[in-house]
Amino acid sequence: MDKVVATAAKAVADIGDGASLAVGGFGMAGVPTALIAALLEQGATDLETVSNNLGVDGFGLGTLLAAGRIRRTIGSYVGNNKEFARQYLAGELELELTPQGTLAERLRAGGAGIPAFYTPAGVGTLVAEGGLPWRYHPDGSVAVMSPPKQTAEFDGRTYVLERSIVTDFALVHAWKGDRHGNLVYRRSARNFNPDCAAAGRITIAEVEHLVEPGEIDPDAVHTPGIHVQRVVHVPDEDKPVEFRTVRS
Repeated sequence: MDKVVATAAKAVADIGDGASLAVGGFGMAGVPTALIAALLEQGATDLETVSNNLGVDGFGLGTLLAAGRIRRTIGSYVGNNKEFARQYLAGELELELTPQGTLAERLRAGGAGIPAFYTPAGVGTLVAEGGLPWRYHPDGSVAVMSPPKQTAEFDGRTYVLERSIVTDFALVHAWKGDRHGNLVYRRSARNFNPDCAAAGRITIAEVEHLVEPGEIDPDAVHTPGIHVQRVVHVPDEDKPVEFRTVRS
């Protein structure tokens, strides 16, 4: 039952080329930076990531992106990552842009064993009708477009069918975890982490505080240990601020 792995490097050692990864975080909050850094060092390439965004330049998934190690990503936000935008527009990266709530539900459904679900988000747009550019040619023409999705009516309203997401691995960051893999997230750092943790076939959690089984109140657990296969203790992690705002 003890799922603790000594180092982040050992925890990600078996992530191979072409693997799919659900990665927690939103902006700079709750990002599993130690696991991402270990994966960068490990060398796996042609990765497919599922994450709200790809970090920012030089941080989080942005480091894997800058090293050319991500082939495809499913996300909902390009944001302030200039390299992300550059690679996508240059035809170096395939992007399946997904509404943010839909992305969260696709991950949650995957973790719950639900193969697909209907949602009103995207009805009447290219999200449902197809034609979103997933990948460009270097000359700017579209190489791969999104396919049309099935729609249906319920009580007089149209909904679009979205497939759930299950990935080979999930990388998540938690504030506290025990040796059985039970996790607690702190405030906004929870974000996509619980959904990603459930969606991964093998989930690796980095935790700031490692405690013994029984020390976490069962009512306080956000991700039960059944979803987590490996735990790495990462104390004193650096937490940068994306936009620092102070009074003038």
